[in-house]
Amino acid sequence: MIIPIRCFSCGKPIGHLWEEYKERVAKGENAKEVMDALGLKRYCCRAQFIGHVDLIEEVGRFKKN
Repeated sequence: MIIPIRCFSCGKPIGHLWEEYKERVAKGENAKEVMDALGLKRYCCRAQFIGHVDLIEEVGRFKKN
């Protein structure tokens, strides 16, 4: 759905980093290097970004009126 505001495991704020991460990876940068540059050092925070599937537009199509 949407990236969580904080990491589920350690509680570090990560939600504000998602847009920059997504843009830089879409431009062709290596995901590892982008996460290092954004300060995501822990594997739990990295897993949030690697495993996230952005489905908000897909789910929005089925909204009840």
